[in-house]
Amino acid sequence: MFGADDVIAAGLKVLDKFIPDPAAKAQAEAALRADLQKWDASQAKINEVEAANSSLFVSGWRPAIGWICAAALLYTYIVIPFSVYVYSFIIQQPVPKFPVLDNNLWELMFGLLGMGGLRTYEKIKGVGK
Repeated sequence: MFGADDVIAAGLKVLDKFIPDPAAKAQAEAALRADLQKWDASQAKINEVEAANSSLFVSGWRPAIGWICAAALLYTYIVIPFSVYVYSFIIQQPVPKFPVLDNNLWELMFGLLGMGGLRTYEKIKGVGK
């Protein structure tokens, strides 16, 4: 996973290629660091305002995505197989063709789980208490 230091390192590699003068490169590096810190502080303020809002539509968008993903997984791996079983063995009727979800569900789930892992790592390291 990438952190701020990784972004700065990547930016410095780009600066090495395009700015050979050490003084100009140092000035560009300082500007890059200042811009990243300003962006990070702005995002932190936005996150605080969103989290403090009592409306579920503002502060609950992350949980809502989790609920949607959980419902989609429930449908895909519980509802459809159980329905096929009920139609085939209990009702003994032809099994209807159920709508299926594509593999984007997995991308969403892994993204959500990956972000959870990053936050756990930050908590262990004591970042952003």
